[in-house]
Amino acid sequence: MATYLHETVFTWGATPLKFGAGAVDEIGHDLAQQGAERVLIVTDPGVAATGVPHRVAEAARAGGLTVEVYDGVHVEPTDASVLEAVEFARQSTWDGFVGVGGGSAIDTAKAVNLLTTHPADLFDYVNEPIGAAKAPPGPLKPLVAVPTTAGTGSETTPVCIMDFCELKVKSGISHPSLRPDLAVIDPLLTLSMPPRVTAASGMDVLCHALESYTARPFHSFPRHTPATRVAYNGANPISDTWTEKALHLLARSFRKAVLNGGDLDARTDMMLAATFAGMGFGNAGVHIPHACAYPIAGRVREYRPADYPQDEPLVPHGESVALTAPAAFRFTFPTDPAKHLHAARILDPAAPEQRDPREQLPSALTSLMRDIGVPNGLGGVGYGRSDVATLVDGALKQQRLLTVAPRAVGEDDLEGILTDSLENW
Repeated sequence: MATYLHETVFTWGATPLKFGAGAVDEIGHDLAQQGAERVLIVTDPGVAATGVPHRVAEAARAGGLTVEVYDGVHVEPTDASVLEAVEFARQSTWDGFVGVGGGSAIDTAKAVNLLTTHPADLFDYVNEPIGAAKAPPGPLKPLVAVPTTAGTGSETTPVCIMDFCELKVKSGISHPSLRPDLAVIDPLLTLSMPPRVTAASGMDVLCHALESYTARPFHSFPRHTPATRVAYNGANPISDTWTEKALHLLARSFRKAVLNGGDLDARTDMMLAATFAGMGFGNAGVHIPHACAYPIAGRVREYRPADYPQDEPLVPHGESVALTAPAAFRFTFPTDPAKHLHAARILDPAAPEQRDPREQLPSALTSLMRDIGVPNGLGGVGYGRSDVATLVDGALKQQRLLTVAPRAVGEDDLEGILTDSLENW
């Protein structure tokens, strides 16, 4: 057998999809095909108030299934809220789960499936260095994802993310077995999303696409064994294909979806973009903006964005990722100028050529962010220069993500990126 110093193999996995207006009404049939008879729907109060989870439940009952709805998911899940959902699920026996909502609901459903199927301490499964990163000891039960936001792409990915309150940092669990068995994607479910949620969710899609597209190439990693090959392989030709398509859809419809939420064509494009970007980053990985986003969200003090629950401070995940994206892609530009410039041309083909080519992609991003109402940098969500050191410390804990960056990222680099992100324009 040949011996290789660097990786020559990448893996690529994706969730089977059912996509289109009215797709959710067929979910009873879909769940029965998964072998489920008793299913728990996992959602959050805001999504429950729209009636969508109960519509899903009725469609499942029409297919002959026994269904219960848990609507206690915390928007931007915490370790405590995840364990509360797990405890609820343990009160009965389920042979299938349905996550209905954004990434918060779908990620919580993944954790509920894992921790009820293979009970253990949560930190046994959480990524290093926060947890022990143990693999599930066996297969999980069927999980169907029904996204109601065009954002996280969680319906296609093998990860679930949560806040660890005492540590004031975000991390999560990553393993191929967490990937949903089916995604039922119905653009009609997103028509009620308010503008600020549409903007934040869409920025998450955009960063998924850009980070996976610019990630460290799979063949630059040290050689893995079959047992140690990870879910995030690095940039690869298949992920690149999906992420480029996502960028084209975002360029065509992102502003429309925010500014005219009733435009079904734009909503459909955004759902497709979220799915395509999820299929890209769910295999290639994400890097600097997501690593910085976790402490930005985890250490928030007073910021309460419009269109989100107002009972506690919150930086929505998509906003927290977007805030450092211009500076991050300025930093990664030298690793592959052609890719960065190509992405910028897709996003804003009419943009004037910047004198410094490193600024082309950051300029396209800040133009979009101004148009859709994303805060102007870290200062817009309550952080100042004195917070940078703390944010650097939190980002450094995200080594699983930073190792996917196309160039080495140290403490000084993160300090520069975060300082540059205090204001983006």
